[in-house]
Amino acid sequence: MNKKAISILLTAAMGVSVLAAGTVTVSAAEKKDKYVIGMSQCNLGEPWRVAMNDQIAMAAEKHPEFEVIFADAAQDNSKQIADIENFVQMGVDLIITSPNEATPLTNAVSAAYDAGIPVISYDRLIKSDAVSYYVSFDNYTVGTLQGQYVVDTLDLENAGDKTYNIEFTAGDPADNNAGYFFNGAFDVLKPYIDAGTLNVVSGQTDFDSVATPAWDTQTALERMQNILASYYADGTQLDVALCSNDSTALGVTQAIESDYAGSNTVLITGQDGDEANLANIVDGKQSMTVYKAVANEAVVTLDLAKAMLAGDTVDESLIEASGWDFDCTYDTESYETSEGNKCPSFLLVPTVVTKDNLQEALVDPGYYTMDDDGYLHPAN
Repeated sequence: MNKKAISILLTAAMGVSVLAAGTVTVSAAEKKDKYVIGMSQCNLGEPWRVAMNDQIAMAAEKHPEFEVIFADAAQDNSKQIADIENFVQMGVDLIITSPNEATPLTNAVSAAYDAGIPVISYDRLIKSDAVSYYVSFDNYTVGTLQGQYVVDTLDLENAGDKTYNIEFTAGDPADNNAGYFFNGAFDVLKPYIDAGTLNVVSGQTDFDSVATPAWDTQTALERMQNILASYYADGTQLDVALCSNDSTALGVTQAIESDYAGSNTVLITGQDGDEANLANIVDGKQSMTVYKAVANEAVVTLDLAKAMLAGDTVDESLIEASGWDFDCTYDTESYETSEGNKCPSFLLVPTVVTKDNLQEALVDPGYYTMDDDGYLHPAN
């Protein structure tokens, strides 16, 4: 991680005025030359989360008014609660947190709100009205891109009487995003399931049946092994494994390599652009991934933090004022922190990545480098 952007500072709590639920603003008299931001990450054991923190650190270098403290909960809700409580005790000026789960942090972020410290929910939404803003990607669109890739690749519109067999692997039930990913994909594919063009041999089509706690690769592997043994051992052909992200796709791919009796190449989806999965795409083992440019997500988050701490009005005007060279929308309808309470959100647009566009989508923008053998590695 870039150490220049990481500083542990013990500062006095700032004076703030509290407006409507979830909204904290700084008056002109309370503005500072230096602000301390606490970044609470849920699990740096995942490459995707490491990349997030690295990009926050790099983006912070462009904001000399910020010092960022990083904390890793290591997938432990109690640790993440303690991290946020520690930020409050330290008197940080703003907290950014990517929660391990959607609901356990409610009391911790409420304590931050009570102390006048604004909270940005980062990538995953915390189910608390104390959250001021949510920054993520359009998570439903992530799923629709996966589903549409299946439709287009198999040309389901012109399938005629042909039937393709598909199995679903979704994400962590405790992750608020997981349902959006799954529903986006399933909504695209459901008409073809209803028409008989797609057939779920296992019959497992509801989120709870196909979910993968903690997005765990081994859990996804073992579940797919069980499906293959139970429904495909007789030679039944599996055509599609719709996986909501790359860690589950990694397990599903391993299960297919070791336990699938068929000889066809199974279409496998993913999300995140993890290095191991990009290697599988190069090798033809995984078909696609949906990439979310965490560098851009970090830029949005820190520009948002700057506007909030400056006391600026934050709405869709931030997009134009910031001059971002990537797509982002301001959304006040899609995400709720509680029933009826919408959380204003900045949502970036994800990208479909296949073997054919690795260079254009990931290397040319500087997200990854490509070695002489065609494999990709994080650029930073």
